Order: sequence, then C-alpha cells, then structure tokens
Amino acid sequence: MRTRLKLYTGEGESTVVEEPRVTMRLGEMAQIIGDAARFKRTWLDDFEDEEVQISADLYELLSAYWQLRPGA
Repeated sequence: MRTRLKLYTGEGESTVVEEPRVTMRLGEMAQIIGDAARFKRTWLDDFEDEEVQISADLYELLSAYWQLRPGA
C-alpha cells in the first residue's frame, strides 16, 4: 500500500490525505512502460515497488501467462 501523506494543521491532530486516483487504459500504460524499459529509463526503477490495482480476470491471465512462458 502506498504511503499516505499526513497534513499537519498545528493542532494536536493530523489529517490523512489520500492521493488522487486516475484512470488509464492498459494499452497506453503498456506502451509507456515498454518504451521506458526498452530505453532503460531510471525513473522506472523508482516505481518498481508500486502497487497497482487490476481486475481479477486480468490478474489470472497475467499469472497464467507468467507460468506458461518459455523458460519458466
């Protein structure tokens, strides 16, 4: 889970601020990440531990693909 930012208001309590969520098509994200991986962009390493939410059926498909790929 991503770290939540705390807003200090000067009072005894802090308020948790959720980061805004955005929606992006998988095809667009795949092109961007593929390009960054191909050219070994260092910013990609900064996000390698990020968690993303995907649908259960996409997760199942990706898991099956990873297990069936050559050399697995």
